[in-house]
Amino acid sequence: MGFSILPLMEFIARRAFLGAGLQPHTAALPSDDGSDGGQPRTVIHYWAPPGEPRLPPLLLIHGFGPMATWQWRRQVGPLSRHFHVIVPDLLGFGASSRGSPAAPSELAQAAALAALLDALPGLTADARVAAIGTSYGGFVAYALARAAGPGRVGPVVMSNSDLLKTAEDDRALLERAGGGLARTADLLMPLDARGARRLMELSFYRRQAITLLPDFVLRQAVQQLFMDKRDGKIELMKAITVGTDEFKLTPLPQDVLLIWGDHDQIFPLEKAFAVKRCLGESVRMEIFEKTGHVPQMEDPARFNKLILDFLLASQKPPSIQQ
Repeated sequence: MGFSILPLMEFIARRAFLGAGLQPHTAALPSDDGSDGGQPRTVIHYWAPPGEPRLPPLLLIHGFGPMATWQWRRQVGPLSRHFHVIVPDLLGFGASSRGSPAAPSELAQAAALAALLDALPGLTADARVAAIGTSYGGFVAYALARAAGPGRVGPVVMSNSDLLKTAEDDRALLERAGGGLARTADLLMPLDARGARRLMELSFYRRQAITLLPDFVLRQAVQQLFMDKRDGKIELMKAITVGTDEFKLTPLPQDVLLIWGDHDQIFPLEKAFAVKRCLGESVRMEIFEKTGHVPQMEDPARFNKLILDFLLASQKPPSIQQ
């Protein structure tokens, strides 16, 4: 019987969520045409406090990595003191599933999240929901804010999310990874211990302790983390509209905060400035020094303070000029 690191990771993440007052839930969403038609229904798994919201709602949208709970485990405690935190598994990830066999684009992911918000107990149609998305989750957060509008979605935070990603950027990423890979899916969903170490080296500025584990432990983690729903996730990556003619980046009417790690090798820092130019001068941008693609994990104290300051300030009514 081999040793696995995943149960420990899952225990730590689950404990953080439960300690923040969040519990796991599922919501079956109505079909696109309003009828079941004998087809499987879309089911969203999510974490949230039980009962109706007593605090302003906040949606945390994970990126293209393992376990939403792992990606946000350092945020749910501080944020849950001020917000009704909702952490869903996007379609094709975790315990969420889509009724349609078609891989969802980020637009379809956003539509599913909008339906989830409508289905949550006590979350009235006029309640404005703040949204934070990391990496791919930023694509979804942008799509949700654009589609739902400022009456439903309030301030938006996008962390290390290249909304101007192109095919050339993907080729450059594979070159930074050292070559030998034909597609970004094989980088983001590694097949062996060497690939897992390479992904973590690209994602983090600081060396992670998990990279020091023996190959057989990492191989087992790879099997459990990246082989589940692998084909579906590859199709999901193909369904992304960012970087295609279908997608055009334009300013949002909401308050927007961009966060970027200065050593991000997945989406390099220069792309942050390009995204900000397209989103408009009113967009606030914060660069985190000595962090990579996941500043919420590498510098959680600063990340959480920045998020709270931004979100709480956006809730205050504008001062009346005398």
